[in-house]
Parts: sequence; C-alpha cells; structure tokens
Amino acid sequence: MSGQAIAATASPSATPARAPRRGPPLHRRLINVRRFLVPVLLVILWQLAADAGLISTRLLAPPAAIASAAWELIASGELPYHLLVSLQRVAIGLAIALTAGVSLGLIAGLSKLGEDAVDATLQMLRALPFLALVPLFILWLGIGEATKIALVALGATFPIYLTLFGGIRGVDPKLLEAGRILGLNRAEQIRHIILPGALPQALVGLRYALGTAWLSLVVGEQINATAGIGFLVMDAREFLRTDIILVGLVVYALLGLGADQLVRALERRTLAWRPSLIREA
Repeated sequence: MSGQAIAATASPSATPARAPRRGPPLHRRLINVRRFLVPVLLVILWQLAADAGLISTRLLAPPAAIASAAWELIASGELPYHLLVSLQRVAIGLAIALTAGVSLGLIAGLSKLGEDAVDATLQMLRALPFLALVPLFILWLGIGEATKIALVALGATFPIYLTLFGGIRGVDPKLLEAGRILGLNRAEQIRHIILPGALPQALVGLRYALGTAWLSLVVGEQINATAGIGFLVMDAREFLRTDIILVGLVVYALLGLGADQLVRALERRTLAWRPSLIREA
C-alpha cells in the first residue's frame, strides 16, 4: 500500500464510505404481497365459477369480460372522458366542503359562542339523510352540474366539520396551560398548540369525507347526467351490460382507494412528529 493511501486511511477527515442503501425489509415486502392474496384468489375463483357455468355471465360478467370491456372503453377514449368529468365534480365539491367544514369547525371549536351559533344547526342537518334532499336540490338548483356538485359538497362537509371540531376540543388543557406559562398569546396558542393537536383527527375526517364524496357522486350522476362514471353505469344498465357496470364500480373503488392512500401519505409527512409514525418509517 502506498504512503498516500495509508495517509488517507489514517486521516480523521477522510470521508467514510457510505453503506449501500437497502430496500424495505423482507417481512414488510411479504406483508405487502400478502394483502393482495385474498382479492386475487377471489377473482380467480370468480372466473373459474363463470367458466364452469356456476355463475350466469348475463347477470354477473366474469373478470375476463370486465377487463375486455375496460380495455375497449379506454381505447375508445370513453372511460378517460367520463373519468375526468367525475373527477372535476368531486374536486369542486370537495373544495367547497373543505372551505365550509374547516371554517365552521374553527368557529365552533375555538369559541363557545361559535359552538352555540352553528353546532346545533349542523347536527340537525347531519341527522337528515342527504339523499332525501335531492328533490329540494333539483327544485333549487335544477338538474345540471350545480346539483351534483352540491350533493358532493354536502356529503363531505360534515365529516370534516365533526372531526376538526372534536380534535380542537380534544387538545390537552395542560398543553394550553404550558403555552400560557411560556407567554404565548391566543393566536400563538391556536397556531402552535391547538391546530397541530387537532390535525390527526382532521386528517381522519378528510379520509371519511373523500369516501362520502364518491358515494354522493354516485347519486348525483344518476340525475339527468350526460357524462361521468355514474352516467356510464346507468347507460350500461339499459343494455344489460354488467361488464361495463362492473367496470364503473371498479373505477369508483380504485378512485376511493387512491384518494385514501394520498391522505395517508399526507399523514406520514405532516404527522412525522408522532412516535407511532416514527416507528413505522
């Protein structure tokens, strides 16, 4: 070994070699695979039962027919078009729900007077089955896009409001007392203690709101719709195309799952300070 190599090795300022980056542990990869074993097995059994004549393909299309119908709809551009229409409705409705739910949750959660002003009314509205409000929405807003977006917004507002309100009221009073001792004023307490403390429940509410938004959209797109996944499903019903109906249902399920995964990823980033999430990383 040369003198320069020895000096570089002995020098304390020498940059240590980086350890090779390892992938996820084997047990975690096995868990991720195991989660999909049961759904895949059910699909295989479903196809086998249809091939054996145990399931009427007229009443319930087999997975192969569903995949073929999905490919045809994608190739023709019909499915992407209807999907974009549905996504636009959900995005607008959810934006309205976030604005209303967060605003009302802050008003009711941060002030006893605000709670007295809005909580009772919202609890009464929440108790109403929002599907029963469809005739009123049609009378007020017509049968166009406004009714469909309003149904999405109404269904998603209540989970956001309730979880944010509960999260604010569930903040440990000892933390607020510690903030007062440290000299934090009311605005600083809200910013540094109350809102971070309520964030975990608020994100859970967002997950519920996304699920409710898709459920509301299914109902809304059955009201004189000319586009959207719901319209695609209702149109297929007229022609007894169970394969296209199931394509629409699978799209709804995947959209709901994808939205939930996005919120969970947001939880991991915004709640990295929680010990449970640190252990999961």
